[in-house]
Amino acid sequence: MTTRKTTDGAGVVALLLAAGGGRRLGGRPKALLPHRGRPLVEHAVRVLREGGCTRVHVVLGARSDEVRARAELTDCVLVDNPHWEQGMGSSLRAGLESLAGTDARAALVFLVDQPGIGPEAVARVLGAHSCEESLVSAAYDGVRGHPVLFGAAHWAGIAATATGDRGARAYLRAHAPALVECADVARPFDIDTEADLVHLE
Repeated sequence: MTTRKTTDGAGVVALLLAAGGGRRLGGRPKALLPHRGRPLVEHAVRVLREGGCTRVHVVLGARSDEVRARAELTDCVLVDNPHWEQGMGSSLRAGLESLAGTDARAALVFLVDQPGIGPEAVARVLGAHSCEESLVSAAYDGVRGHPVLFGAAHWAGIAATATGDRGARAYLRAHAPALVECADVARPFDIDTEADLVHLE
């Protein structure tokens, strides 16, 4: 089998996972949390584009109609995950399924609830992509985090193991990704609870 080589962001599609219902935030979908005057999902899309991702697929779930109405997501492919309550794994599978039939050769996965991760980290992970076998993760002081880039050769294996809120963790444990240190340019906190809302602006 011949593995097609690519360079930088060529053939890479960003998958923004933004389906969560914010159970620990009183049922407020994370995509709609206000950040810098706009919904958080808009901020995440902007980060991905500024980091070099020209194509962005946004996986929606909780109150998806409201997200579509309130957020400016022009030129994004919007992917509905009807099983979003099953956890991040279902959104990751939906995102990967949305790439079927496209010319995408890699997926860069980004989470909507990590506003401390900016374009610099995205660009570093994107820059480490070389081919369909690429498996790359941002790292923070040596600890694996997001974003993560999956070459197309890994998609079937990831989809088969992505369950619950674990996402691709099991697959990444079994297939050690190349780590790209990003602690100097990003902070990988999550917006999970009411106390975390202090990180929003």
